[in-house]
Amino acid sequence: MDYKKTWSKANAELKSALPEHAYKAWIETLTPIGLTNDIFIVEAPNRFAYDWINNNYYDFLVAVLKKQIPKIELKISIATPSQQSAMFAELDKKEPTKQSNAGKRHNINPNNTFKTFIEGPNNQFAKKAAIRVSKTPGEGSFNPLIIYGGVGLGKTHLLHAIANALVEGKNPTNIVLASSEKFTNDFIASIQENKSLDFSRVYRKADILLIDDIQFFQGKEQTQEQFFHTFNDLLVAGKQIVMTADRYPGEMIGLQDRLLSRFESGLHADIQPPDFETRVAILAAKAKQNNISINPKFLETIASYVKTNIRDLESCITKLLAHATFSEGEIDEALVETIIRERLGNQVYGQITVQDIINRVCTAFSVTEEEIIGQSRRKNIVEARQVVAYLSRKVLDMSLSAVGLHLGGRDHTTIMHAQRKIESLIKKDKKFKRRVDIVYNELNLN
Repeated sequence: MDYKKTWSKANAELKSALPEHAYKAWIETLTPIGLTNDIFIVEAPNRFAYDWINNNYYDFLVAVLKKQIPKIELKISIATPSQQSAMFAELDKKEPTKQSNAGKRHNINPNNTFKTFIEGPNNQFAKKAAIRVSKTPGEGSFNPLIIYGGVGLGKTHLLHAIANALVEGKNPTNIVLASSEKFTNDFIASIQENKSLDFSRVYRKADILLIDDIQFFQGKEQTQEQFFHTFNDLLVAGKQIVMTADRYPGEMIGLQDRLLSRFESGLHADIQPPDFETRVAILAAKAKQNNISINPKFLETIASYVKTNIRDLESCITKLLAHATFSEGEIDEALVETIIRERLGNQVYGQITVQDIINRVCTAFSVTEEEIIGQSRRKNIVEARQVVAYLSRKVLDMSLSAVGLHLGGRDHTTIMHAQRKIESLIKKDKKFKRRVDIVYNELNLN
């Protein structure tokens, strides 16, 4: 039986039986992998989804699938493409999985496109470089392209976006996308099974080679040797190479000098942690994708605290959806606070708020909160108000508009002026600078 047709029928019933938001959040994220010996395999996008679906929907999924195949068993996996292939081969000896993944699209995430990649000052150059490569692969000045940055910042997303752009353009290009781990495992397997030619056909015949997390090549001498020759063959042939790493290649320890030399010959594009505005945009896009209606103020609250990477931001939205779905409750401030505490811990969450800044400034400048939020133009009140704006931007990395909301609904130009005014006063007035420093220090930020 065709597993795709089986899943299509089951999916239709699941869609009609479940609330729309629950279906979109969980069931729609599942990808059918195969059906062998009455074992139906689907893939969950991440560990959180895997756990939630197993705990809340597994029996329901099995019941729906059994309407088509009475003795069916369901296996939910979060395995890598290489692990999936191995698992499938073990289950189905009659239809062994080919060693080569050349030209196949199953390991390209269709959701990771340039359109779904939220652009900001932190990643703008990397995105433009990736788009350029997808349009003119093999161009000298962009080959190789290395995208580097911390965990969860979107490097892998851009790698898949390049592949998707080539696929969408109906380009016959032979795309090979693999992690450094898969490259290593494939190389080891080729030695064990005496299939070095098969390995070479996959990687050295690629028109575009996309390798994720090259830092894991560190210390693997034989793998580096193999990748060096693969790299050279493709580069000489004018084929495009794109790699990702968690740091600048020159900072990697345990890589051969000649390999580092090749890496440094191309274009390097770094991705930094997203700024406040970009974090809010990411949260809004994720909420829209999951059909969740969230007060923009709550998105800004999350963005003010969760600053490390995109995965943490998306996790907050996913958890909000889960809580709202199964508690059938409204997404309110208390729920948002709970999610942030779950992600960051009570201590981190409770460090600083806008209210803390307002309270400290009121004490230091001998004004009231009502005066700061109000319309008074008295010099001491205006200065206190501007200090709140300055510290909110400096400490909490809040947007101009968000700060304005906390200060009586003032517009972003007013907040921008306030920030510049305080920066100027700090430079030329030592006494005023000390007053601001006292507030800053009392917030325990040193």
